[in-house]
Amino acid sequence: MKRVAPRLSTPGPGLPQTSDARLPADLLNDQVRRLEIFALVSGGLWAMGLLMDAVIFPLSIGAESPNTAALVIEGGAVLVAATIYAWVHFSGGTAEAKSDIGMWLMLLNSAGIALLETWASEPRLMLGHLSWTAVVILLSAMILPSTPRKMLVYALASASMGPFGVWLAHLRGLDVPSPLNTFLMYMPCYSCAVAAVVPARMMQRLGRSLKEARDLGSYELQERLGEGGMGEVWRARHRLLARPAAIKLIRPEMLAAGNEAESRKTLRRFEHEAQATAALTSPHTIRLFDFGVTDEGSFYYVMELLAGRDMASLVAEFGPLPSARVLFLLRQVCHSLEEAHSQGLVHRDVKPANIFVCHMGLEYDVVKVLDFGLVQFTGPEPAQDLTQSLAALEGVVGTPAFMAPEVIVGKTVDHRADIYALGCVAYYLLTGQQVFQGSSQMQALIDHVNTVPAPPSERAPARVPRSVDALVLACLEKDPDKRPSDARAVLEAIATCEGSEGWSNAQAAAWWRAHLPDLATGSSTEPGDRNVTPADAATGQLLRPRR
Repeated sequence: MKRVAPRLSTPGPGLPQTSDARLPADLLNDQVRRLEIFALVSGGLWAMGLLMDAVIFPLSIGAESPNTAALVIEGGAVLVAATIYAWVHFSGGTAEAKSDIGMWLMLLNSAGIALLETWASEPRLMLGHLSWTAVVILLSAMILPSTPRKMLVYALASASMGPFGVWLAHLRGLDVPSPLNTFLMYMPCYSCAVAAVVPARMMQRLGRSLKEARDLGSYELQERLGEGGMGEVWRARHRLLARPAAIKLIRPEMLAAGNEAESRKTLRRFEHEAQATAALTSPHTIRLFDFGVTDEGSFYYVMELLAGRDMASLVAEFGPLPSARVLFLLRQVCHSLEEAHSQGLVHRDVKPANIFVCHMGLEYDVVKVLDFGLVQFTGPEPAQDLTQSLAALEGVVGTPAFMAPEVIVGKTVDHRADIYALGCVAYYLLTGQQVFQGSSQMQALIDHVNTVPAPPSERAPARVPRSVDALVLACLEKDPDKRPSDARAVLEAIATCEGSEGWSNAQAAAWWRAHLPDLATGSSTEPGDRNVTPADAATGQLLRPRR
């Protein structure tokens, strides 16, 4: 079987080149978070100075009234810092635009310090003392790195605030230092402004290095979307086609099984399953574009990037869904599972977090089933008694709330395990609760094996028709032989349920416009958009692919 391997490609003549000057999206996002902290600390320090000048110093020296000019300057600085924090934290601007406001924060802090030094006190008092502006410039360079040119311009402008304040004091008729003494007084600030270019240049080089390290085949990794038990998922962009994608990295430990022969066997199994998954053509199965192995041993999948919400977060944020909408969504899940089952594939991890609800083109509530990259083929497994099975399952990576009884006890597993999990998903969508609310993972597993579930209608906040109750409970039968025989049987049962045609694309569109307006107008997959394919993958060591 031919192995699909990643290729390194270079843009050809006439094709657009990507810029190395821009920092990667995750570095920009981290910079924005540091900017928020810097604004809070800046505002806190100015507030402390305000308190000292308004209360503590007048009491300690017995002054009749505080320095009014100092109070106005410090109060204004607190307001500026609070405004910048609020804008960065709550506005919907891009990370790149928000990072630029950090340069203005440095400049405004320097202006406030200069006013304190030359307006609220005598300028001559600063002779022989280091201006706080030098500290602001150095801290800004380390905490809020920008491009070297931009940093140099803003740092020099910040350093010039002091001499500018001295000149204003001269215009006011105050006795100010000579030009030479003024230069000597603020020379450390200009030295720090030049030195501020160093961390900016280092950050720019780091950005280039990360971009080079994140070139995975023909894809450039742009931003980590999340991580889970299997590894990490990254937003990526095809360098030639400009096509967005999601790349899932499986940690090397999943391939290394103790010796080289076992490792090769595991790798062949991953490749075989990935090729089988790529052959799935259902529009409700996430598309697999490519896969391969990096030099560091991380197996990766390249998948389509989705804009929307997984069912787990959808219910957590907006509550249980009406039965008509649940049937509408389940029908699409069944289409995906039916094709997989017909090719001998069992998903084995059907759960709300692995089912994505999207807006694609003019269609709303489009379902995509995720994580077919880790399916297993049908086949017998050694039977165990319940005690042995529970002991083995306790602490493993899995989802007990959606495990079929035969999976728990270690019996033969086939596509009917997915039918049971589908019943658990339907139950969660209708009620907002798991089928069994055990006090522990162990208790939930025991309940799945032994306890008869209550009908969804008894726990759902809205009316659930009896026919829907019957369908869900049939999928939750302990004995696989008593469940619907396959996904096609579930589809046929859905067609007979009350309200099966009660949800339309028009209703779905209205719901999206009311509850997710940002996604209702388009399927945004730009960096910084968090409503994208969730993560459930491996390590973050992103190095060159094998070639």
